Amino acid sequence: MRAAMVAADVGDDVYGEDPTVNRLQELSAEIFEKEAALFVASGTMGNQIAVKVHTRPGQEVVIEERTHVFNYELAMSAVLAGILFRTVASENGTGHLTWPEIEKAVRAPGSDHSAETGLICLENSHNLGGGTVMTAEHCGDICGKAHRLDIPVHLDGARIFNASAATGSTVAELTRDCDSVQFCLSKGLGAPVGSVLVGSREFITEAHLWRKRMGGGMRQAGIIAAAGIVALTDPADRLIADHRNARRLAEGLAGIKGIAVDPEQVVTNIVIFDISGTGKGSDEICYGLKAEGVLASGFGSSIRMVTHRDVSESDIDTAVGALHRFLS
Repeated sequence: MRAAMVAADVGDDVYGEDPTVNRLQELSAEIFEKEAALFVASGTMGNQIAVKVHTRPGQEVVIEERTHVFNYELAMSAVLAGILFRTVASENGTGHLTWPEIEKAVRAPGSDHSAETGLICLENSHNLGGGTVMTAEHCGDICGKAHRLDIPVHLDGARIFNASAATGSTVAELTRDCDSVQFCLSKGLGAPVGSVLVGSREFITEAHLWRKRMGGGMRQAGIIAAAGIVALTDPADRLIADHRNARRLAEGLAGIKGIAVDPEQVVTNIVIFDISGTGKGSDEICYGLKAEGVLASGFGSSIRMVTHRDVSESDIDTAVGALHRFLS
């Protein structure tokens, strides 16, 4: 990636003149079988542009209650798009809503009392669901029924390539009927920065304007886009290795007293485990792990660990050993 960045052919992307950015966008649209794509600075920027373009102020967006767009993007949809999220809890705990769950939250236009539903947001794989995946059939069912009500669907596919590696379906198959998809180059794909938003040509034309309004117009951005091209053309079996390491991690953690995790539920590269049985707080444990060079994220009585291309099998064993020593 660094070699590609050094050798990148660049131009002024604000004017659409950076050939490397243009190639990244063309490649992204091709892979997802969408009409067009837009290189953006981050997943949050891509998601928020999508919400803005799909909706108008005063509408509601139906979304699962643990999704990234709702929880970790600083209420930007309220600031930028002027919408309200209508959150729904997934009954099966995976984070992936079914159509019956969504349908209960959908509000039709024309009411004197209720804001109409302007968009449905999905997430695949689901971060706080523990990296769970939504199948192509599941996503297609939701999109088809939403479209019959003239409601668009946006997918936060920050880790959609992990979902693809886990299911065996291509990213195009997993997102076939979504009106827009945001995917990150900087997570499992391993690029240093950036995300891409894909959709119809009309959608991307409008999204391009909102990227500029949000300060996302970049000049010689081909320097970072070059790494994204490498990410998209790298073998997918690397992600499968990440998933294998995550399962190895979960199996190791399951053997530590006070930790609750089901390795069978770990299907991608995210492991979330309950530490309430240890008698210690997640912050305390995370600080203890950091002192041994192991990084993790704590929230409530749970801790999240994520595997990626820089984590080896021996690193997994190191992490499990560090946690075992700390809790002992």
